[in-house]
Amino acid sequence: MMIKQNMTQLDTRAGHWVIVSKERIIIRKGEKTIPSGHVSQFNFLTSYLEDVHELPPLSPDTDVLNDPVYVVDMGAEMVQEEEWEAVPLRHLLYEQQTIIFSVIGRAWQYVHFLRTHRFCGKCGSHTERVNWEMAVHCHRCHHRSYPRVSPCIIVAIHNKQALLLAKGVRHKEANMYSTLAGFVESGESLEEAVHREVFEEVGVKVKNLQYFDSQPWPFPHSIMVGFIAEYAGGDIRCQENEIDDAQWFKPDALPTIPPRVSIAGKLIEETLSIIENQ
Repeated sequence: MMIKQNMTQLDTRAGHWVIVSKERIIIRKGEKTIPSGHVSQFNFLTSYLEDVHELPPLSPDTDVLNDPVYVVDMGAEMVQEEEWEAVPLRHLLYEQQTIIFSVIGRAWQYVHFLRTHRFCGKCGSHTERVNWEMAVHCHRCHHRSYPRVSPCIIVAIHNKQALLLAKGVRHKEANMYSTLAGFVESGESLEEAVHREVFEEVGVKVKNLQYFDSQPWPFPHSIMVGFIAEYAGGDIRCQENEIDDAQWFKPDALPTIPPRVSIAGKLIEETLSIIENQ
């Protein structure tokens, strides 16, 4: 639920601010997290006060920031003031610990949802925000839409001696290798998705799947469900237009890998521990 705050409340309450401009997050120059303070400290938000929303926690465990978290979407407008800068969402997320990571990710997914649901997907009429839950409603056909969550599997594969990592075509320039991942198809179980994605992307088979952990991932609205699996056979064959390269890597000869704040980084760390304890 996102609750609209009136001007009086905003002027008297401090909080943390997730300010979105185009596809980027506004932060103070030299800092690596979202800004905090009263709305009066953000002069460039004067014309956006009616679009400020409070982001409530999902559970008591996530309510560790103490102060409220406000979300503002500036659309295509840019901040021109010298003390502020716009940074890529992915870069900022990699700088954060789990709680801030979750807050920024949720805020971005809500902004993305509102941007892409201005019109009803059923009849095409304008939608209106529901003020007691995170949803938009069409008063013409009464269709209601909620933020989309897309399940994805992500899996680390080992052969008891080495870890199979792949470099996607989108990470070719960064030369970063990671675990395999993909969206779950309609009517498909998570385990079936693991087997299918692995075979499609690198041409090998896996066995002994073990659930590891899950993580919301705001690119743009995924929930990553992590597994660790053992190699069961087959030669590496990279999927054209998806995988640039895939190799077996031993623990002492790893390539560039994702940071630990991501579930991919955590999967790699846990799988390396398994290999080293064989």
